[in-house]
Amino acid sequence: MQKVLIIEDEKKLAAILGKYVTQAGYELQMVHDGAQALAAVESFDPDIILLDLMLPNVDGIVICREVRRNSMVPIIMTTAKVEEIDRLLGLEVGADDYVCKPYSPREVVARVKAILRRVGASTPQSEQLLLDENTLFVTYQNNSVELTQVEFVLLQTLVAHPGRIYNRSRLMDNIYDDDRIVSDRTIDSHIKKIRKKLSQLSPNSEFIHSIYGAGYKYELTDNS
Repeated sequence: MQKVLIIEDEKKLAAILGKYVTQAGYELQMVHDGAQALAAVESFDPDIILLDLMLPNVDGIVICREVRRNSMVPIIMTTAKVEEIDRLLGLEVGADDYVCKPYSPREVVARVKAILRRVGASTPQSEQLLLDENTLFVTYQNNSVELTQVEFVLLQTLVAHPGRIYNRSRLMDNIYDDDRIVSDRTIDSHIKKIRKKLSQLSPNSEFIHSIYGAGYKYELTDNS
């Protein structure tokens, strides 16, 4: 189930929009204060964000800019401000779409569906990395390779949000559900092994990228 995060301080409006979102089959979380927004993005890991421009404590522009530092998750900005400068500013900091209030909740949900379809269809099926959690096999262009359980969960985390940068601490939390102490080099070692296995699928493709000082991200690139 795809996840929608609504960041909106007007609770009644958020509740109405949230009802349409859940009826459309999405998992929902709502935040009503800008100060809580980034933590919600981190913990909920949404597939798309509906972000109000005018929020208490931290406004939508700041939130959008901060999210874009580490993630390309689609963002639809909503606001009562209709001046062209606000519209341009919202899009310049990385918003994917812009809706002015008052709006139709049906229209907003239609835009959510359109953006998620576009994101999902951006890469042809034959060019996608396919993960089978039942067998721990990864397939690309009809070639398959088997991963260990830890390697599979690590790759699955990265593939879930292409372009999003995950630091080593977040990756360790995802692959180890106990309180064991592991070093950053453990993640680096797993990444090295995954890369070696993925290279068997397509020697000229790069799937996992190192971001200096930040961590790792999944993004399929052709180096031929």
